[in-house]
Amino acid sequence: MTPPALAAVPDARPRSSEPHAAFGSRRNEGHGKRLTAAFQALEVFPALAESRARVLALGSEERPSTGAVVEAIESDVALVIAVLRLANAHEGARRGKVESVVGSVEVLSPEAVQGLATNAEVFEFFERGKIWDAVPERFRLHAVTVQRAADRLAVQAEYPHRDRLLVTALLHDIGKLVLMHAYPGYPRQVHGLARTPEERLHNERRELGVDHALVGGVLARRWNLPNAVASAIERHHADDAKGDAAYVRLADMVAYYSQAGAVSSTELLRAARAVDFGPEDLRAVLYDLPYPTTDRPRAVEPSPLSVRELDVLKRLAQGMVYKQIAHELSLSTSTVRTHLHNIYGKLGAIDRAQAVLMATERGWL
Repeated sequence: MTPPALAAVPDARPRSSEPHAAFGSRRNEGHGKRLTAAFQALEVFPALAESRARVLALGSEERPSTGAVVEAIESDVALVIAVLRLANAHEGARRGKVESVVGSVEVLSPEAVQGLATNAEVFEFFERGKIWDAVPERFRLHAVTVQRAADRLAVQAEYPHRDRLLVTALLHDIGKLVLMHAYPGYPRQVHGLARTPEERLHNERRELGVDHALVGGVLARRWNLPNAVASAIERHHADDAKGDAAYVRLADMVAYYSQAGAVSSTELLRAARAVDFGPEDLRAVLYDLPYPTTDRPRAVEPSPLSVRELDVLKRLAQGMVYKQIAHELSLSTSTVRTHLHNIYGKLGAIDRAQAVLMATERGWL
């Protein structure tokens, strides 16, 4: 019996008059059976050994930075999946609604995160796995490239859902992992001579009756990920994509461009307009490739500073002296000193330079 989660997926038997050679040994198996087996295989999709090692190393620190933990998890597909699934399985108001790694780390205890990392299957570039071989390496490289491109776009546009977008961008192609396991000829024999992402998607639909975006959305829902994440994965190739899906669609094209892949300039501009990017905005993003960086740290930890304390620290970071800060904020010099004393105490900083550095690194300034 086909599981309910597969009901939304059309029959994926090859549509050509002759079954594709890639599926010859398995063409008598039902579509649902193949996909179910592939979904089960993804339960043990491995994490990058280095990513797991970094999470475990942070756990051994007395007061690990939440930002560092989030960054280590976000570098890896398997770890992101694991923390999101566990966070969304928790009982309570946030069950099924945790949309980001930041939110997951807030819900889960440090011990739970460490437990996930400790028990994770891993792959190492120099030691190929028996089940997935080199697939995790290739998959992660593209996923991280799209994630970085999406983050660069989000910063440029001041997109308010940056944390969720980083998750969606990293997981946007999880449907490909399903199809790789379900159909031995995927992707090479299915994509054939297709050069652009649009052409490859067309071939998937023609040969299989489904595409990786649709299958990825089904998988995300099986994992009880929030609908905003699942829907964006499912629609990241749609012409009328909105929100996260539109950003991921553009980021995917930008990533192919950065890796010297074939991308239609017309499609690229069309995707850019869907997120209100004009040619000038897009040129600025493309210029930063292939490894875009941002100058806007993410505030993944709640700031212990009051609004007024942040006002004072921001001006201190701009090089103002006490009298200038007092004049601009209509305060007395002694009040400014009191605010700074409180700031140092809350941050555990020994001087103004360290206080500014700590607040900047945490995205509070």
